[in-house]
Amino acid sequence: MSSKKDPQGGVPASSKGSWSSFLKSIASFNGDLSSLTAPPFILSSTSLTEYSAYWAEHPAVFVAPAQETDPEKRALLVLKWFLTTLHQQYCSRSQKLGSEKKPLNPFLGELFIGSWPADPEVGETNLVSEQVSHHPPATAYAIRNDKHGVELQGYNAQKASFSSTIQVKQIGHALYTLTLPSGEKERYLITLPNLHIESLIYGTPFVELEKSTKIVSTSGYVAKVDFSGKGWLSGKKNTFTASLFKASEGEKKPAYTVDGQWSNTFTIKDARTKTAVDTWVVNDNKTTPLTLAPLEEQDLYESRRAWQEVAANIQSGDMDAVSTHKSRIENAQREMRRIEKSEGREWERRFFHCIDEKEDAADIQRLASSLDLAGNFESEKTGGIWRFDPERATGAKPPYHKIGPEGLGLSE
Repeated sequence: MSSKKDPQGGVPASSKGSWSSFLKSIASFNGDLSSLTAPPFILSSTSLTEYSAYWAEHPAVFVAPAQETDPEKRALLVLKWFLTTLHQQYCSRSQKLGSEKKPLNPFLGELFIGSWPADPEVGETNLVSEQVSHHPPATAYAIRNDKHGVELQGYNAQKASFSSTIQVKQIGHALYTLTLPSGEKERYLITLPNLHIESLIYGTPFVELEKSTKIVSTSGYVAKVDFSGKGWLSGKKNTFTASLFKASEGEKKPAYTVDGQWSNTFTIKDARTKTAVDTWVVNDNKTTPLTLAPLEEQDLYESRRAWQEVAANIQSGDMDAVSTHKSRIENAQREMRRIEKSEGREWERRFFHCIDEKEDAADIQRLASSLDLAGNFESEKTGGIWRFDPERATGAKPPYHKIGPEGLGLSE
């Protein structure tokens, strides 16, 4: 009996032909892979706008830096929080679904809004995610905890290409802000890791991070995370090393180091004493589910309500119905863009606004400069530099848009 592994062992028998054709098409494709149609079995029923929630599914870890008085330890807690988000952002879907799936591409103006329930220690944490650009596609998000004065906001786009496997460059950045007891704001500018997709040939794709991420703060501390991992022939899955150091002292004199697997376990060590000070085990730290409004109370532009028919038919396997409902939304959106262009106006974003990088706060500009990002935010690839507008969010309740259901191809 042969012991050879089936090269398409993870592909349903009925889909092996379409999967082989898909692999051939991406291997010969030159451009943005988002325009290619994936085989039905690899489609997800979740929109990309929902991915913003992965930043704060451990709310207590998200706000922990605000409770630390020492700047060095605050910076370490920000690094720890960032590392704890990686499993949720890049690994949780493949564990739940068996492999990474292609998410639904959000439409312009799509919203995903929810909260993590309040408890006496953490308080309530709120999320607003909005698709702020469609060509090029970009999602902006803001996560706020008023009890502890913590906010994360950012935006990102993804540029996919093929070079032996699917390579994804993440464009954009995140900005973590603490309001200190003095009223001063301490900011952490975070670059986004690039990634590639492994195990394509077997039909069980999963994400592997690559290169590095930096977190630079107004307190004078810098964290650098270097990713390695499983490649085609060797390596251990999802591995990384990280260090935290003073910008004035340089990377060769770290205060703390971290190593392990971001999908499993990692250990934080004091670099001066060589002793372990903390260990994070993914399976020992349950996530807190995001609470959403009931479907019938959501705005038409909220993800779960807007895509409900598409999602239901993906889950039931009725791909003809998926195509019908998906095309209805996409065609209605195209018509709205045509009308806007003919009338010389632009879609009004609900919770975010676009800025020139010179308009950004001076401390953010300094952080960007230290990361060699000043003048190179690649804003043309994200439709602009996006910042959260708290005034627009104050007291916001559905319906968020004074627009009829025709934008989603629906009737009254």
